[in-house]
Amino acid sequence: MRNELSESRPAQSRERGPLTRILLQRFTAFEQLDLELGPGINVFIGANGTGKTHLLKVAYAACEFNVPDTDVVGPEWHFFDKLARVFLPSRNDVQRLVRHPSEDRQAIVEVWRGGLGFRVSVSNRTRGRGSFTNLDWPGDTIKSAFIPVKEMLSHAPGFRSLYKQREIHFEETHSDIIDRAYLPPLRAQTDNSLRRLEKDLEDAIGGTVSVDGEEFFVENGDGKIEFMLLAEGLRKLGLLWLLVRNGTLPNGSVLFWDEPEANLNPGLITIVVDVLLQLQRAGVQILIATHDYAVLKELELLIEESDEVCFHALYRDSEGELSCESATQPFELRHSPIAEAFTSLYDREIERSLGRSR
Repeated sequence: MRNELSESRPAQSRERGPLTRILLQRFTAFEQLDLELGPGINVFIGANGTGKTHLLKVAYAACEFNVPDTDVVGPEWHFFDKLARVFLPSRNDVQRLVRHPSEDRQAIVEVWRGGLGFRVSVSNRTRGRGSFTNLDWPGDTIKSAFIPVKEMLSHAPGFRSLYKQREIHFEETHSDIIDRAYLPPLRAQTDNSLRRLEKDLEDAIGGTVSVDGEEFFVENGDGKIEFMLLAEGLRKLGLLWLLVRNGTLPNGSVLFWDEPEANLNPGLITIVVDVLLQLQRAGVQILIATHDYAVLKELELLIEESDEVCFHALYRDSEGELSCESATQPFELRHSPIAEAFTSLYDREIERSLGRSR
């Protein structure tokens, strides 16, 4: 972790590409963080309250951000407006995202794609006080999808119109993922690298996914089953099938997935991890947050030499501040609550076995 946010552009390729770096200062739980992202799968682990989901949301908001053509509203507010809708601070006040709001402080967010980046800041004291520095950030958005912990497709009928017309307390990631799921298939055929992935998902869910009105169904030779009657894990796999099928996740896109293991049968973890690896091989950058040992172990077992996978452990240092360490193997991390929990279980099991054998 660097002591200061960057004062100059990183010496990296200026070609548009995946997200490469996120710098945060006095933002939500982070006093200061400088994180380098890999071009493939980035796995975030850490105890509750260490900012894993916050990092995913910041990166997702950056994917949704493009520098506006008009100066009527400053570009920093276009970005912070998206942050407000995905973080849901009280009264949608982005100033509440500044760490330690009782003090006079300014939060800074900086995001990079190789040599292209932007920096925004917001003060927690003076309303409207913010700044934007364009470091050649591309004018277009990055194709992306954010899969929240809560499965949403079974609740999709009527949700979009309700969300647009009423003030309901749902993060915009929920509405966004429904919008992406409703996209119709592409006219062009899916490339071969993703066709195998589609077939694997079809085998796992027992059919293909269709839409009737605003309801989602799994369809096979025996008929149609509405999503509400499917196990939640199968709904998640059905969502992935839709995102691949309708072109939401092409080469150069970014997939965010918060706790993919939530409500998932452990037997399906292998399929999910294999799907993530296949997407990475097809050029999709992936950021996931997990608390699950099986996710880490399956990645360790299934990673091939050519795969780009990086593991990031968020933890509190000796002064209580959030820090991060990274490694290319999950169990090389020195600050892993997942490994610590399973080591503790193993030790307790050995102690109990020895006690019984005496």
